[in-house]
Amino acid sequence: MAHRLAQSVEVSSPGATFELTVKTAMPRGSAIPKGRVSLPREPKEKTKDRILVFADGRAADDAKAAGADIVGGLELVEGVLSGRHQATLFLCTPSLIRAVTPRLGRVLGPRGLMPSERRGTVTENIAGYIRRLQGTNEWKGDKAGTIRAPIAKNTFPVEDIVKNVRHFLGVVKRATGNQRDATAGKKKAGTPNVNAITKVILSSRQGPGIQLSDI
Repeated sequence: MAHRLAQSVEVSSPGATFELTVKTAMPRGSAIPKGRVSLPREPKEKTKDRILVFADGRAADDAKAAGADIVGGLELVEGVLSGRHQATLFLCTPSLIRAVTPRLGRVLGPRGLMPSERRGTVTENIAGYIRRLQGTNEWKGDKAGTIRAPIAKNTFPVEDIVKNVRHFLGVVKRATGNQRDATAGKKKAGTPNVNAITKVILSSRQGPGIQLSDI
């Protein structure tokens, strides 16, 4: 891999950012791959979410302590509808989601911001969710299962680029079922829900794409 990366570095323009494109097979019924990652060496500053939390009691206190920007109960709904309360991430406790959904579903749903159990944004452990976000960036595939993410600057040593690529691919492999955590035991042959990785390409806007095979 290092040799191929070195070739890409040589043809890229000064200051270029490398992007890693990971194509997956997306078999029928597969969920769009997504997750969060903290690279060994970040190519850009981590983005900070503005977090709004629907919670009360102890959960609200814990959310504030964990760093949520706006915390409250149903009284926040009007502020969200009017645009007074704006956020890039909305979280909610299970006890409030049934009251929140009818009023905000049509507003937040189309923007992909509505809290949901499937995404993990409806949870009893609001504080734990917020802490897991710290120091990470989100990555997400498109409907075709193609994942694109900035992976390095061309000013990075080749060794650092290799580390970033391998680390990111490890995260993607686990999220797509191509690799199991060591604590999860061996994966049996023929186990369903594996979204196979079909191609990995490193590229910059100014240079040609380099397909990586030894991944």
